[in-house]
Amino acid sequence: MKIRAGRTVPLRSYGVIGDGRTIALIAEDGGVDWLPVPGMDTTPVFARLLDAHDGGAIELAPVEDFTVSRRYIDGTNVLETTFTTASGVAVLTDALVTGIAGRLPWTEIARRVDGTSGSVRFRWRVAPGTCLSTASPWKQATTHGPVIRVDGVTIAVRGVEHGPRGGGDAAFAGSFTTEKGSRHVITVVGTSNEPLHLPDASNVDRGIDRTIENWQFWSREFSYDGPWSLDVHRSALALKLLIYSPTGAIAAAGTTSLPENPRGGKNWDYRFAWVRDVAYTLHALIRFGLREETHAAVAWLLTTIRQNGPELHIFYRLDGSLPSGVTKHDAPGWNGAGPVVTGNPARGQLQLGVYGDLFDVMRLYVSAGNVLDAETGRLLASVADRACDAWRQRDAGMWELEDEQHYTSSKMGCWQALDAAVELCERGQIPGDSARWSAEREHIREWIEANCWSEDMQSYVAYPGSDELDASVLLHGPSGFDRGDRMSSTIDALHQELGRGPLLYRYSGAEAEEGAFVACSFWLASALACVGRTEESVAQMEAMIALSNDVGIFSEMIDPDDLSFLGNLPQALSHLALVNAAITIEELAGLD
Repeated sequence: MKIRAGRTVPLRSYGVIGDGRTIALIAEDGGVDWLPVPGMDTTPVFARLLDAHDGGAIELAPVEDFTVSRRYIDGTNVLETTFTTASGVAVLTDALVTGIAGRLPWTEIARRVDGTSGSVRFRWRVAPGTCLSTASPWKQATTHGPVIRVDGVTIAVRGVEHGPRGGGDAAFAGSFTTEKGSRHVITVVGTSNEPLHLPDASNVDRGIDRTIENWQFWSREFSYDGPWSLDVHRSALALKLLIYSPTGAIAAAGTTSLPENPRGGKNWDYRFAWVRDVAYTLHALIRFGLREETHAAVAWLLTTIRQNGPELHIFYRLDGSLPSGVTKHDAPGWNGAGPVVTGNPARGQLQLGVYGDLFDVMRLYVSAGNVLDAETGRLLASVADRACDAWRQRDAGMWELEDEQHYTSSKMGCWQALDAAVELCERGQIPGDSARWSAEREHIREWIEANCWSEDMQSYVAYPGSDELDASVLLHGPSGFDRGDRMSSTIDALHQELGRGPLLYRYSGAEAEEGAFVACSFWLASALACVGRTEESVAQMEAMIALSNDVGIFSEMIDPDDLSFLGNLPQALSHLALVNAAITIEELAGLD
């Protein structure tokens, strides 16, 4: 295995590191192929993932052929890669460095190589890209050494025994040889439109150890000893990478434009915060005893809704503002499967399920022992009133489809919202008379039972009058809408039509357009537990957990034929579905 210009690696190859503001994707061959600076939603200065020739990367690998084994250091998001060659063994430790007080005010990726046995010659290269064909990088001399500038970003390289050897007018490069007991460190630092701190190389070495300690301290606060605890903890760490610490927002994924179909076309930007992801994340955060992240997510959501109201939006930017339009970039995309875009076209859609997502957040938060403020109570009361009317409208559904219909799962989401509103009112958390909410909740249930159930198919259908199926109804076993015979037979119908082994497609016809949806496959496990089919639920969980990559990361979709990853990664919804399925099975089946 060798680094080569323009190479494409499978999406399964990527491990992920982060610092609470941005993330880096690292391939098995040591290439950092994705790193936005300073935040994960900014235009990436290292983006070989989407532009093999001009995207930019941080390369580090042995000169001779090698094999690789990888792991995360226990309890951390620090990645360790062991390179074995004919001449020796060396271990690479990769960290996005954090400081004594938490996240650093600049981006600092540190790469430490320790010689284990024999000798291994390494080459490295730091080559910022064209920011998706919008800027040209150039190297500039300064009194403290050269830097590279591109589109407001300033990049510098520091190191310990890293053997710098120039690199030309738009890159840094060098080489070194490890011996048993040797240590070499390469550090890439960057800022955007602000001065650049140049760290002392020896401090960076200590910073890697400090970052390991910081992650392990966080993990010690993590509380979960139920089934699949190692997998749940790894997914929690993956989710932590997607929590944008400056605001508390939770990104749906860390990348844009990775195709849901290997031929391209269905390429979206998921570096936004969906209300639904906040709802699902909160369930996990509360269960894990992570108070700070829980409150930060709730506070961000409520502040953002107030600032951009009165209507709910389905997602927001990580800074809490509303998304703008979609920009298409002149870049080839992963493996040539374009387009490459920033922005998401679903921003203006009506999705009624967002009402259920919001109220689920608030009910969980209160159930965990917290109290809502008066302004939030009034806000929620007004949203409940709107849900009483809005549920009768057609919408785009959870899957953000262009075909607006009376989607079954959207109506179930409105039922969930009003069910939670009634409970919150009875607890004295939101003002008003809940009689209307209670009555309308029952009207929704009656409407769903009369219009969205097919006797012939013995299943809830995607929308009235349709013979199509929609896996998102599985969410409403855990929501409490249906944990009986109808949900059980719907599970069977969904598995028969949409299932491929343990994997499940999102809806009828999706197989022709995209891979199987990881989250749906874990939702199936949750729904099975909700209807009392525990053995099947456990088997489904075991089969799905086995489909992660070698370091426990999931993308959005998996191709059932060859199990290759598709879509953006790491995908919050995939890891959330794993976590919440484990919690649901533990709570309902009493497993340990």
